[in-house]
Amino acid sequence: MRAWSLQTRLGVALGALVATLWAGGAAFTAHRLSARIDTVFDGELEATAERILPLAVSEVLGREEVVTGAQVMPLIRDEDADRDQPMLYVVRDGGGQVLMLSHGAEDVAFPPYKGPGFHTTQQLRLYTDEALRGAITIAVAEPVAHRRAIRRELLMGLFAPLAVLLPLTLAGIIALMRLGFAPLRRFRMRLAQRGAADLTPVATEGLPVEVLPLAETLNALLARLGAAFEAERSFAANAAHELRTPLAGAIAQVQRLRAETAELPVVARAQEIETGLKRLTRLSEGLMSLARAEGGRLRGDQPQDLRPITRIVAEDAARLAGGAEVQLDLPDAPVLSDLDPDLFGILVRNLVANALRHGTAGAPVAVTLARTGLLRVENDCAAVPPDALARIGTRFERAAQGAAGDGATEGAGLGLAIVQAILARAGGGLTLVSPLPGTARGFAAQARFDLLGRV
Repeated sequence: MRAWSLQTRLGVALGALVATLWAGGAAFTAHRLSARIDTVFDGELEATAERILPLAVSEVLGREEVVTGAQVMPLIRDEDADRDQPMLYVVRDGGGQVLMLSHGAEDVAFPPYKGPGFHTTQQLRLYTDEALRGAITIAVAEPVAHRRAIRRELLMGLFAPLAVLLPLTLAGIIALMRLGFAPLRRFRMRLAQRGAADLTPVATEGLPVEVLPLAETLNALLARLGAAFEAERSFAANAAHELRTPLAGAIAQVQRLRAETAELPVVARAQEIETGLKRLTRLSEGLMSLARAEGGRLRGDQPQDLRPITRIVAEDAARLAGGAEVQLDLPDAPVLSDLDPDLFGILVRNLVANALRHGTAGAPVAVTLARTGLLRVENDCAAVPPDALARIGTRFERAAQGAAGDGATEGAGLGLAIVQAILARAGGGLTLVSPLPGTARGFAAQARFDLLGRV
């Protein structure tokens, strides 16, 4: 079930509250106006009866002979008389005989006289009165449908604007909510754009006071995590640095021992010790490089051309590997980037050294740099199984003999992990491919990174 955002919840709640209050206010107003309409129209009925009754008495008494059922003209003589003044009246004698009937009135619609006052039937709202001690009665009526029509018009006038104003109100609430939550969205975007190694505080300007303590707590947590990671990196770097001198001394002593003895068992043992010490030396160097990759300066002040760095580092790695062949494919135009030259050199050295170490002995290593920020290093070797290919990029994961290449040697298992650490900070990624497309052999490492960083 998808959770609703705080903005949606507040918007729905405010919209429902406004709609309810508006509808309630309109209903209350309609009720009060309906009661007022009844009072006003009842007053008109009573006033009409009080005006007509004396005239009716004079008319009836002034006749030479009694005329029953006589109709008179309506109170207003125009085309809208029935609509504007729907009042009807009937004048009767004490026996119920109709003496005078208004225009349009039907005797059958008027109930018998039951005393003065207001009465309501299914079709009429009446006011009745009498004169001459009940000898003459009058009933003034208004059709109930007329009042119902007026109430409908009143309700339409009150509720019809809701169809337009309520959506506009909801739209205004949504717009104001989005405007109010804009600082939170900006804070979230700044936090989401952070790289995995970026633990610097997130800017909190513009945040409301209700959320500001949460942001400050988050920044404090990031600061503590940064301090803890920095302590770990410093420990690894310092430990590796301190081990370099004693390891170099131990290797020199073992080499001297091997040169001074002629006993084959001692020479073999010295060779094993030297191999272990050299492995430990590579591990310490890898740890220092990893600490530099995770905590060193990522971007420089000015963009620099990456082609000379690639050439120098690749040739140096080939020289250290015993003069192996490295084929460079560099673009003619400069490849400018503000990536720190030392970190980029570490990246190139680890990729090339990994290809030389695990590639087929005597086979060339191809290094290609594209102007788009793409570095590809290929070497010949036996195809790496998919399960091993998914693991060799993790820390301290070493390819088994023959898995990564025909001439593979055991390394420290940090080369590709160092490359991934640098690329993660540089907004890029590492892609490993084996075998090479169109062949059954080979291995390729493809590094993508932003030339001009914005992370």
